[in-house]
Amino acid sequence: IIHNTVEALISNKAVGWMQGRMEFGPRALGNRSIIADPRSPKMQKQLNIKVKYRESFRPFAPSVLIEDAKDWFDIENSPYMLLVGKVAKKKQIAIQETEEKLFGIDKLNIQRSTIPAVTHVDSSARIQTVHRDTNSKYHNLIKCFKDRTGCPVLVNTSFNIRGEPIVCNAFDAYKCFMGTDLDLLVIENFILYKDQQKLSKEQNYKDLYELD
Repeated sequence: IIHNTVEALISNKAVGWMQGRMEFGPRALGNRSIIADPRSPKMQKQLNIKVKYRESFRPFAPSVLIEDAKDWFDIENSPYMLLVGKVAKKKQIAIQETEEKLFGIDKLNIQRSTIPAVTHVDSSARIQTVHRDTNSKYHNLIKCFKDRTGCPVLVNTSFNIRGEPIVCNAFDAYKCFMGTDLDLLVIENFILYKDQQKLSKEQNYKDLYELD
């Protein structure tokens, strides 16, 4: 499961990830998450438009291994995704003089770090540190991703679409999976690939929203 999920992430697939018990709180921390490769400069826009159905510039949060957090951000511990910190200087990309003169969306689209999908316009991020003793499977997933790519960070956003609550059970997860452009759904020890699913009568969420 871990290996196949990582291979999908490296191939720029958007993955619905549902493991263990339902989480309580304002955001998902690895049990009801949509995850992706943060190194992709296109991933932020793709997730917003194809999955979340909201403005293309809205940022996502990084999940980072606790043991690697200080090498990638200026925060060492933020287990509940409540703290904002800067991406480490050595991971940032300097803005050129011509880029500084840009405005609006053009300026937002400038790549500001080696993990652009989770980096805000001011080179900050809302960070979640992932600990082995509290979420071993999610930790193992990110560790495997790091082993393959050198990057101990994943995009993490709550497993839901605009206007709906975070998915609770497998039915909710499948409904969201089939109604969006998610490529892969991982529930416990099962993987579902979008191109292997039968035609579904589930609501296609893109019909409900006018995109920006």
